[in-house]
Amino acid sequence: MTIGQKIKELRESKGMLQRELASKLNVGDGFLSKIERNQKVLKREHLVSISKIFNFPYNELETLWLANKVYDLIKNENQAIQILKVAEQEIKYGKNI
Repeated sequence: MTIGQKIKELRESKGMLQRELASKLNVGDGFLSKIERNQKVLKREHLVSISKIFNFPYNELETLWLANKVYDLIKNENQAIQILKVAEQEIKYGKNI
């Protein structure tokens, strides 16, 4: 699931319209629509507001947000899977230092 899909799911589960959530986040409803369709990137500081509005764990939103950023960075690379495997090993190695 992407961060956009999660935001849409949370919003719809509360019966909230896009314009209502957009207003709470101080963004345009067109911009929020593009976020939900993964065409625009949400600012990290909006995650705190979304977490509070929907009483949803911030760390889960942040994980989806970061995963989206990583995906955007490597999506057009031929060796994307290998890049992720190397990054995973570097993260594991870094924790053992």
